[in-house]
Amino acid sequence: MGKLFGAITLSIAIVLSGVSTSLAAKLVAYVDISSQTMTVKKNGKTMHRWKVSTGRKGYRTPHGTYSPKRMHKMWYSRKYDNSPMPYSIFFRGGYAIHGTNYVSRLGRVASHGCVRLKTANAKRLYDLTHQVGARNMRVVIKH
Repeated sequence: MGKLFGAITLSIAIVLSGVSTSLAAKLVAYVDISSQTMTVKKNGKTMHRWKVSTGRKGYRTPHGTYSPKRMHKMWYSRKYDNSPMPYSIFFRGGYAIHGTNYVSRLGRVASHGCVRLKTANAKRLYDLTHQVGARNMRVVIKH
């Protein structure tokens, strides 16, 4: 009876540890608004650190932890003059991480609330998100 109880306990522990591991994000894009940087970690290992632009005065980038809601290789903003948003990862309503051609402004607030980064870096993040699956990616934005 003792061995059976021990085996059951061990089995439950193994199953539960697997569940908690599967719920953990494999890919996380940490956006630090105060430093205007994004740090990308895959399985806890830092893969990239890039300059970004977040919401300028009068436009707020939302803080919090999000999962991708939808992704588009190319999207055009319906709200802002059909502006191109390459490699968009939408995480909350109309807010997205996406590429930009305004690279001279990276590292400073400049957007209407989205997280903008160099288009080549947006493609890297987009591709990494596809590799791990959107369900296994998180966007964490803090001040």
